[in-house]
Amino acid sequence: MPKLKYIGVTATGYNVVDIEAAKERGIVVSNVPLYGTRSVAQHTFALLLELTQHVGHHAQTVRDGRWVRSEDWCYWDKPLIELDSLTMGIVGYGRIGQATARLAEAFGIKVITTPSSSGKPREPQVKVMPLDQLFRESDVVSLHCPLTPETKHLVNAPRLSLMKPTAFLLNTSRGPLIDEAALAEALNSGRIAAAALDVLSAEPPPADNPLLTAKNCLITPHNAWAMRAARARLMKTSVENVRAFLAGTPQNVVGEK
Repeated sequence: MPKLKYIGVTATGYNVVDIEAAKERGIVVSNVPLYGTRSVAQHTFALLLELTQHVGHHAQTVRDGRWVRSEDWCYWDKPLIELDSLTMGIVGYGRIGQATARLAEAFGIKVITTPSSSGKPREPQVKVMPLDQLFRESDVVSLHCPLTPETKHLVNAPRLSLMKPTAFLLNTSRGPLIDEAALAEALNSGRIAAAALDVLSAEPPPADNPLLTAKNCLITPHNAWAMRAARARLMKTSVENVRAFLAGTPQNVVGEK
């Protein structure tokens, strides 16, 4: 494609583009950095609330007539867990990680994270610690970091072994951050309590993906970004990116220093 001058990624993540190859050829690459911040943070908590409240399960049992047949005035099949005073470890404290932290704090959850690679300080109430310590101390680990060679399989068997057996793992970032076979083993063996994921290493997943049949594993079809308001912001900024490039003033350029 010798005439190619511009690639507009209609997403925040740009790992689908070989950025170095684009730079070598003078191709401008832009993304949309802000459109899904609030919607992905909201979806993260939708997943967590389902793990702790089991709303979908209990609502379905009511539709199935179980409450009508119940000998008692209420029932629950699984532990119902209060979020207040739990600890959430946020891996990747960018825009979405910070938005998730604000929601966590509203629920009374204590937030911990890892040091900033840029040295930027965290808020005073956010405790900073090494990654392995974060996995040890968290009741909930939520992934919000980009996929890079360094973060691929960041969640692996050794790191899963550090987690509390009561802990939850959430991923609304990128599927390959997790070694899926290791996570399936941790779930099936009861090594951790549950996981909730909006992303997988291959999408749609092949039928033999071990997480599809793992115990206590919720999977949504990569739709945390897809709220109507977020999609409207995505389209608006994508068009503005093209217009800015054509005007000779490209914006949201990936890889600029």
